[in-house]
Amino acid sequence: MPETFLPPAARTAGRVVVWVLGLALLFVLFALGWIAVRGYLAYDHLSSAQQRAPEIASDLGDLSAAGEAIDEIARHTAAARELTSDPLWQGAEGVAWIGPQLSAVADVAAAVDDVVTGTARPVASVADGFGAEAFVPVDGRIDTSAFAALADPARDAAGVAASARDDVAAIDRTPLVAPIADAVDQLGDALSQVAAGTDALARASTLLPSMLGAEGARNHLLLVQNNAEWRTLGGIVGSMTPVRADDGRLALGEQIQARATTQYPESILDLGEYASIYQAKPGRFLQNITQVPDFRLTAELAKEFAAREDVPADGVISIDPVALSYLLEATGPVDLPTGVTLTSASAAQFLLNDVYLDYPDADQQDLVFSAAAGAVFSALTSGDVDAGALLRALSRAGSEHRLYLWSAVPADADVLAGTTLAGAPPTNDDDTARFGVYLNDGTGSKMDYYVTPDVNLAITGCGVGATPRTLTVQVTLTSNAPADAATSFPEYITGGGANGVPPGIARVVGEVYLPEGFEVASSEITTESGFGGGMVGGRQVLSYSVDLKPGDTQTVTIEVTADTDIRDAEAWVTPTADADLSPIVRASCDPADGAVLG
Repeated sequence: MPETFLPPAARTAGRVVVWVLGLALLFVLFALGWIAVRGYLAYDHLSSAQQRAPEIASDLGDLSAAGEAIDEIARHTAAARELTSDPLWQGAEGVAWIGPQLSAVADVAAAVDDVVTGTARPVASVADGFGAEAFVPVDGRIDTSAFAALADPARDAAGVAASARDDVAAIDRTPLVAPIADAVDQLGDALSQVAAGTDALARASTLLPSMLGAEGARNHLLLVQNNAEWRTLGGIVGSMTPVRADDGRLALGEQIQARATTQYPESILDLGEYASIYQAKPGRFLQNITQVPDFRLTAELAKEFAAREDVPADGVISIDPVALSYLLEATGPVDLPTGVTLTSASAAQFLLNDVYLDYPDADQQDLVFSAAAGAVFSALTSGDVDAGALLRALSRAGSEHRLYLWSAVPADADVLAGTTLAGAPPTNDDDTARFGVYLNDGTGSKMDYYVTPDVNLAITGCGVGATPRTLTVQVTLTSNAPADAATSFPEYITGGGANGVPPGIARVVGEVYLPEGFEVASSEITTESGFGGGMVGGRQVLSYSVDLKPGDTQTVTIEVTADTDIRDAEAWVTPTADADLSPIVRASCDPADGAVLG
């Protein structure tokens, strides 16, 4: 009907509707423009913050010197947070499609701002010259007061960083467009690293003063594992050395050689369920205390062995020659009285193999090992150390399960709990199933130096709603020993026929600890030895033994299943003499149903 035939009231109502619709359209356009501008500005601020972030890392040697960069970054992150949290932005978060994008950006901005203002700022404000150099002894002493001052703010910072990490992890990626989803994933990875770093700083600043004797002298034992003769945690304990810590000052005692300690007819401690796998051996011989896959028990055994040698111990530290090679990246080469120079590139080979070729007599070997320990210790405590390289070396050694730490003091043990340094056995969590793939020497020699383990892991049954999950772990062992090993190698390497193993043969005794809740579907081994095993902590353990001639290869394959929606798997493997072999092998479900090899 033409407008001229409408009554006046109707015509007025029509104009009002038009005006309302027009104003609504203008508001929507304004809101979109407002959000777009603020989004761009927020992005610009976050980009500026990201560009300045490397300056903090460059000031690792002095965290307080990073204050200016942190303040500038904080201004940018606060602005980004404000730009993405006004009422208009928050209202638009409820709109279909665009809402989840805006909500994710706002959550990211808030998380980044929380980390900067609640982590970096408070730590830097009390650092006062603290940095990587604080971990380096000067004239044999570490100043523990710097760590004590950091303890409380570092703990608070760790809490903030963990909360920010969890907030970003909780963002639903499903409705996000690819660029935003990728950005959220990248930030999530970065926040995980920040959370791990602040947690490590919090634990270190709490633990180090105590263990370094700030509140009274402490006596520790330094164990050196020998990866040329495998044990579950790495290698036999060739020696243990008392280390006294008093007000941050460190001093080495006289080294105790494992072969000179008493061999007991029964285990000196109750081994619990581990006795069903290893019998009494870990508690009868000092060399075997690393045979159990729990460093906490290993340390208790070391403490008891030392006590029976009239050596007290409040703590135990374990390291291997590969980890020592990492430390030499921080100290530089060290000279031994024998004329040998240990470098980062040569230390592991010399200490795990060459020493047996160059010094066939065991007493001479012990003198070399003692001299090497003393030389590295002197280099570390001299103060002439690359602090950044030292922290990287310790971090790498810990992540590769080559460095363990235990304290008899309950408060210290609580700080260590849950870290790789504590050396607890692998267990499942909500996302990941974990195997223990452990290797032990059965030759009574140093032939394991010539054996290469290749561990592969696969997961199948990954489709949505698919059950059960199937995990397959495959262990391939290859002897790289020369064909004439039986005659060309000294008896200390071949074993000389001890334990019924002919010279030149490498006997490997392996154990595979299955993830909790998983059952064996199939198991195969390329020899006729078959499988043994038992139960430990409610999880099944399969054991086997293989003899490897020079050039020989043997393979063990175990398939396990469970009704679970776990999408990731890991195998924790005995660390070997080869630094290139990862001690953690991973597998994960990909979007399609199928096997993913680790």
